[in-house]
Amino acid sequence: MNLLFLHGLGQGPDSWNKVVDALGPDANTACPDLFGLCKGGLDYPNLYAALEGWMEPLPEPAVLCGLSLGAVLALDYAIRRPEKIAGLVLIAPQYKMPRTLLRLQNFLFRLMPEGAFAGAGMGKGDTIRLTTSMMELDFRRELGQVVCPVLVLTGEKDAANRKAARELAGLLPGAKVREISGAGHEVNRDAPGELAAAIREFCTDTMDSGK
Repeated sequence: MNLLFLHGLGQGPDSWNKVVDALGPDANTACPDLFGLCKGGLDYPNLYAALEGWMEPLPEPAVLCGLSLGAVLALDYAIRRPEKIAGLVLIAPQYKMPRTLLRLQNFLFRLMPEGAFAGAGMGKGDTIRLTTSMMELDFRRELGQVVCPVLVLTGEKDAANRKAARELAGLLPGAKVREISGAGHEVNRDAPGELAAAIREFCTDTMDSGK
């Protein structure tokens, strides 16, 4: 089974390195550079289109694992292309964008110097443009189109996303929800071993249920 990892805002594909290592050499994984895929203006519609284009030639349904922005993209893809997804692992997901939080985030971004975005994979303007373009996203009406098994994860210390994660799990029939002890928002960096174990268990259950 293919495991595809989608990183969050301010991260890159290397943010999954320790998770992939913990999964072991038998895991068939890929970690695209989301911002590198996007050749047009960096906003949400272009970013989603770039991801869909990257995934189109993949030969079989995959387990799609995303964190934060990556979780939003993964959920969106599972809604639009359910036949391509065998399972979803959504870490710190949002299904209806918290506009107030995004506006505050953008205000803080504007105050930050350009150099503060050097390690984020994109510049200050692109970051603000992307988060602004996400403000109207609301998947509540489309959640019924998600037909694959779903695991919703948050870090124990990620207070900003735990409520939305529990709500989302409740809106997706049969979804499982779990907290990773001691981890904050970036579960892939804070607790890669525990995250890998949760993913491995989910994949085993998913494959067993598909037999």
